[in-house]
Amino acid sequence: MLNPALLATVIAAAAIEYERADGEPMPWPLTFLVAPLVVHRGTRNALPRDTRTHLGNWVGQNPLIHAGIAPRAQSLAEPVREGLRFGLAHSMLTVDEQGRLTGALADGPKVSPKRNTEVDQMVAKAGLVGKWLAKIDQPATAFAVLGVAP
Repeated sequence: MLNPALLATVIAAAAIEYERADGEPMPWPLTFLVAPLVVHRGTRNALPRDTRTHLGNWVGQNPLIHAGIAPRAQSLAEPVREGLRFGLAHSMLTVDEQGRLTGALADGPKVSPKRNTEVDQMVAKAGLVGKWLAKIDQPATAFAVLGVAP
């Protein structure tokens, strides 16, 4: 599940929804938070249904999941880099002059109602995480709330 194409898709879905919510492309450091939140099934299943739940409140309600995010982010750093390279090489991601990412997926980050595979769930939750992270003013705040050192 840690292949570069999957991670590029997850990152692109998050970037698409981030930009829809914020009006600006997603800061690239946030990609290192998206993967540990959506690739791990337990964490993905614990994510809220929508962005009305504040990230800090969610962390407080899920202390066991929160404890695993930082080590998971560290272990996923290299696969995320590979996913970024794959996404850039295959035009799924573009970087602007300020280092912000724009995502592009042929079918958009939507889950097919006929298919509900684990990959579909990851892509859907990545979109949610993108919208969620767009509500936070600075990437450093998201890193601090999640306990991940950039």
